[in-house]
Amino acid sequence: MDEQTRDEGRPRDGVPRRAVLVGAAGVGIASLAGCLGGDGDAPDPITIEGEQTCDQCTMVIGQHPGPVGQAHYADAEAVVGEDRPAQFCSSLCTYTYTFERSEAGDDPEATYLTDYSSVEYSIDTADDIEEISNHLEAEAFAAVEDLSLVVDSEVQGAMGPSMIGFTDGDEAEEFRADHGGELYDHEDVTSELVMSLMGGG
Repeated sequence: MDEQTRDEGRPRDGVPRRAVLVGAAGVGIASLAGCLGGDGDAPDPITIEGEQTCDQCTMVIGQHPGPVGQAHYADAEAVVGEDRPAQFCSSLCTYTYTFERSEAGDDPEATYLTDYSSVEYSIDTADDIEEISNHLEAEAFAAVEDLSLVVDSEVQGAMGPSMIGFTDGDEAEEFRADHGGELYDHEDVTSELVMSLMGGG
């Protein structure tokens, strides 16, 4: 297996790039709170436990590559069946679940996906398939509204075709240039797009 690890991006002042970006992500989450929560408080992302199953497809989240997601609902017991955020093995499952729940009248207070601008990710190649690493820790997430999504690149996640998010738009464009795909903002993602990536459209 050939592993290609991203190691560029260290600022000239010697501060690790991840430390800078994690701090910036925290500021972004704080500023987003005012527009997502009715009382001015959006729920923070949580760390997803590796053995947690996906609330959309039931796959074990930690056993698969690629971006993962979580959606926080005001009445989690009614929506998820437990007092916790809905958690997902992929960006596709995240969007599928939240679209279906929104159609039923349940909009999330906050939805988060892996932010590949805030982690040191790797791309593994085996059997001519490129797969990007997963990251389950709370600080690896960003609100979907803050992400530039590289959609349907050569790099796959848990469900095959993926939507790989970056808070840094330049990094998203660089990733797209290297690996193909198309750039989308969150507001441009439709259920039809998601279904087409899952082979249903």
